[in-house]
Amino acid sequence: MLPQKQGEEIMMSSLNETVEREEREDEKVGGSHSSLRSILWHGGSVYDAWFSCASNQVAQVLLTLPYSFAQLGMLSGVIFQVFYGIMGSWTAYLISILYIEYRSRKEKENVNFKNHVIQWFEVLEGLLGPYWKAIGLAFNCTFLLFGSVIQLIACASNIYYINDHLDKRTWTYIFGACCATTVFIPSFHNYRIWSFLGLGMTTYTAWYLTIAAILHGQVENVTHTGPKKLVLYFTGATNVLYTFGGHAVTVEIMHAMWKPQKFKYIYLYATLFVFTLTLPSAIAVYWAFGDQLLDHSNAFSLLPRSGWRDTGVILMLIHQFITFGFACTPLYFVWEKVIGMHDTKSICLRALARLPVVIPIWFLAIIFPFFGPINSAVGALLVTFTVYIIPASAHMLTYRSASARQNAAEKLPFFIPSWTLMYVINAFVVVWVLVVGFGFGGWASMANFIKQVDTFGLFAKCYQCPPHKTPASNQTLHH
Repeated sequence: MLPQKQGEEIMMSSLNETVEREEREDEKVGGSHSSLRSILWHGGSVYDAWFSCASNQVAQVLLTLPYSFAQLGMLSGVIFQVFYGIMGSWTAYLISILYIEYRSRKEKENVNFKNHVIQWFEVLEGLLGPYWKAIGLAFNCTFLLFGSVIQLIACASNIYYINDHLDKRTWTYIFGACCATTVFIPSFHNYRIWSFLGLGMTTYTAWYLTIAAILHGQVENVTHTGPKKLVLYFTGATNVLYTFGGHAVTVEIMHAMWKPQKFKYIYLYATLFVFTLTLPSAIAVYWAFGDQLLDHSNAFSLLPRSGWRDTGVILMLIHQFITFGFACTPLYFVWEKVIGMHDTKSICLRALARLPVVIPIWFLAIIFPFFGPINSAVGALLVTFTVYIIPASAHMLTYRSASARQNAAEKLPFFIPSWTLMYVINAFVVVWVLVVGFGFGGWASMANFIKQVDTFGLFAKCYQCPPHKTPASNQTLHH
């Protein structure tokens, strides 16, 4: 076993050297201009991966977590955040292990990935066969599709608090066109500066929400009665599940790294940082506004307008553009592979080929503009399987034989003394998420989602907008 393990380590080391050599050769082509471009454009370090994970993990959901706290109550809100944060880090770790296993096996077959981005469904196919590929492809693509839809809805929801002269549906048209420009970003290598800026933007917004809520103080006769109903309770819990289920792009981020085997604990470190953003902001806003949040899924809507708030809105708009690109880029890769354009080096040709992916996202954002409830629905029906159940099940099946465990490319982590404990943890994840996340969460989130459809209708022109009075007739028009 020892010589085999050494051989695998040599192969991974050889791969890292090859990737780094290719990066250096690319940097030499353009001299100082290329060097500047490398600093801003080409990322593949551990730090780049951490920024990508932390930036992508919490985006518009930062604004809906106080709404979830109103549904859950303060104590349950905190407990679910910590619990699902740890569980999400665990399944991200499993995904990274399966990626390394798949890649090490393919390297033994002398497969070259120079012009090919490995994706999660390919890992599943290589380790477990075509049926798992189909399952992974269906859930992953559908989740990322609706993840992109949610970012687009959030853009329209946020900009409305700065400029309400246009309704939210019109803003969705506008931002759909803006977000379509992400077709020009080739891969996750090229998100270096965007990930760094994105994390700064969410950090500002989180601490603005925290400080503004504390300075505002509690509203008159504030009440904190959550949880009121089981439907609301499990809807809120599923939104938190969605918050820490942002690792559907883990494989693509790993593939963009120069040394992907160093990814294992990056998502955990990113989650620990994200706790410093999500917990204080959700606690403070819920403390200040209490049950009013049940009718205001966007935290910006309850805070008084100011330059600080407008800055937060603008920064979140930019960040949602970045997160839209994060969610859409794997879909671009899948579409490129389907039409045979994945190996094309021309950025313009690839961008043109990617445009059809944006059109259904745009359309769905106009049909279902339910900012907040749609997060829970996506979390219950898609995130549960995509980033919790499938990775845990795939890990158990990949290493079900004694020979597979003996020849595993990665050893067990230091805190797991045996494969028995590993299987117990994975089985717990599968059962818990299937029953609580998909079962109760699916029932609650769909009930809430259907209620929004009944109340506002499909293609709602301005979801949860306050009544708008026209100066001429002083009539109240409900959007």
